[in-house]
Amino acid sequence: MKTIISSLAIISLALLSCNHSNSNEKTAAKQESPINVIFMIGDGMGISQITTMFYYKESESQFNHFQEIGFINTSSATNKVTDSAAAGTAFATGQKTFNRGIGLDIDSLPLPSIVSILQQRGYQTGLVSISSVTHATPASFYAQVVDRDMEETIAQQLVSANIDFIAGGGLKFFNKRADGHNLLENLTASRYIIDTLDISPIENKSDKYAYIVADNGLPQKHKGRGDFLKDATKQALTKLSASENGFFLMVEGSYIDWAGHARDEEFLIAEMLDFEDAMAVAIEFTKQNPNTLLIVTGDHETGGVSVGKGNSKDEVKIYFNTDQHTADLVPVFAKGPGSDLFKGFYHNKDIYHKIIEALTE
Repeated sequence: MKTIISSLAIISLALLSCNHSNSNEKTAAKQESPINVIFMIGDGMGISQITTMFYYKESESQFNHFQEIGFINTSSATNKVTDSAAAGTAFATGQKTFNRGIGLDIDSLPLPSIVSILQQRGYQTGLVSISSVTHATPASFYAQVVDRDMEETIAQQLVSANIDFIAGGGLKFFNKRADGHNLLENLTASRYIIDTLDISPIENKSDKYAYIVADNGLPQKHKGRGDFLKDATKQALTKLSASENGFFLMVEGSYIDWAGHARDEEFLIAEMLDFEDAMAVAIEFTKQNPNTLLIVTGDHETGGVSVGKGNSKDEVKIYFNTDQHTADLVPVFAKGPGSDLFKGFYHNKDIYHKIIEALTE
């Protein structure tokens, strides 16, 4: 009888130990779930644009920091070759749509964006771009319009989107509008600190900030833009990291695409180097804040870029095969908790679902 009781006690202790271990594993898994998400988009950035950083950059490429890598099919619902509006909508809503449409499904019905969904969970949100903040990619994260060129309508929707940090161009869509309204006054009424000159330091992390510093997009990097993208990324992280509930930040390197359209090698290298500088800020943040998921990708490839033989065996040259977007697969790089979800081959819309899954695990 004593032997039976002793055996039962041992089994009970083993079960308790197992349950305790499982509980600890679940707690650990919960603690490892990402609280913050930084989503960086190199507009027009495909594998060859990234390859340039391994030949033209004097120091180590920031892409070397990533171990989890996947590839996305960038096609829209209507075209094998997407535009930035449809691609941005796929990222932001988890659904493919028609080219030029923003925040709408294929039937032009409105879709909730990841920004609005995470705001409901208490997340702070931010958008950084060097194009107009009303341009296709940033607009995809808060606006719902049938055509990307409706930038005055998009600006109006941004005013009510309650985004905590905004940085980019597009000032004329706020204060030089056809309807005569000055939307900067609306932003002030919504308690935004507004700067129309440059990125200034965050003074009060409880305020909302809107840095809208050019009528359209900012200048090209090699023509005087300075460190706006890096500085805006740094200030956005300073502001948003004060959130107790986590944050979502989208950062766009807009002009990698423009360099492809222009078939301009110098332009492309300058924009890729600038994007890497912003990446360095984000990567350093993840080192200090390991509860952060960092995702870096392009919305599509532009220029049909290839890196080939140069003038000697020790040189390479950038070639452009077109001045348009292509249907090339685009790489996805992920770092931090949940990053393993981003391996493999999938569609651009799946990035939205993978982010949600990473935050829910």
